[in-house]
Amino acid sequence: MSDIHNKITAFVKLGKFLGQFTGKDIVKKENIEYNELFFEGFKHQLKLAEETNSWFTKENLIYALSQWSEALTEDKLLNWLSDYDLRPVTPKRVAVIMAGNIPMVGFHDFLSVLISGHSVIAKLSSNDKHLLPYLSKYLEHTEPSLKGTITFTEDKLEGFDAVIATGSDNTARYFEFYFKGKPSIIRKNRNSVAVLTGKETKEELEALGEDIFRYYGLGCRNVSKLFIPENYDFDPFFDAIYKYKDIINYPKYANNYDYNKAVYLMSLFDILENGFLMLKEDDSYASPIATLFYEKYVSIESVQEKLNVEKESIQCVVGNGVMEHETGFGNTQKPKLSDYADGVDTLDFLLRI
Repeated sequence: MSDIHNKITAFVKLGKFLGQFTGKDIVKKENIEYNELFFEGFKHQLKLAEETNSWFTKENLIYALSQWSEALTEDKLLNWLSDYDLRPVTPKRVAVIMAGNIPMVGFHDFLSVLISGHSVIAKLSSNDKHLLPYLSKYLEHTEPSLKGTITFTEDKLEGFDAVIATGSDNTARYFEFYFKGKPSIIRKNRNSVAVLTGKETKEELEALGEDIFRYYGLGCRNVSKLFIPENYDFDPFFDAIYKYKDIINYPKYANNYDYNKAVYLMSLFDILENGFLMLKEDDSYASPIATLFYEKYVSIESVQEKLNVEKESIQCVVGNGVMEHETGFGNTQKPKLSDYADGVDTLDFLLRI
């Protein structure tokens, strides 16, 4: 158990290190281990991340780092791990294919592989290739036993014993064929929804705006669709999300807004819009950037039944007392360590391979 304890300690130190990069002004703190070696270098990696992927704005990078800084505490790590039998495993080499839609989106898989006692072979997205390799150097310096257990590759994956792969529905079919015969977790497209009743407070609807607009809506935990009752009044919703109006000042988001609006108008679709978000009635879950789909329901029971039947397409359901497993307004981008992507327990999988 001392090996796991040492790894937990290393990740706790990493959380404290990341805590320096979670405010508008990055301030170097005292008593952070190995700061002289890594602080300035990580500032540079953040700059490179922003330059490489213009969706990774400083605000969104800071937000992602703040979530991990808050998660990587001793109490939260121990609480997460308390449900598992963490006896030593026979070390395996686990390939992890990471998405690049939001900053450090593959970090939970990375953490899970190392904590479980395996080695990780990470294949990064070109959209998010700067932060994790640098933070891995910090971890290896903090806990020497991690040296040799972390590999990053841009080449064809070889010499692995198991795989965790995240991609689209199309790439998932390729993954399932390519990795057949290996223990695997293959993740496909998922989207998040909100079920509204018309009784939401302004504070709840404002918080829903965070679920919609954080990371420009690029994450699978971003709400991309609303379920609303018949005769729903959208005015309180539009009033509440007005605080996010400045998102339209970001050029890439504005370009998507203008393009999708033109497509909808030329196609004679009925849309509601407020200058920075369009609402379109649609049965689908995956809405384009700057668009939110909505679907009307007759009863809460009908929505519950539909979402249960189609749960393989759903990552999060936002609501207040509408579903057994729901996420509170404003919390989709604040998952706990035990909130596994696609509802598949990654750590349990890793402890059994």
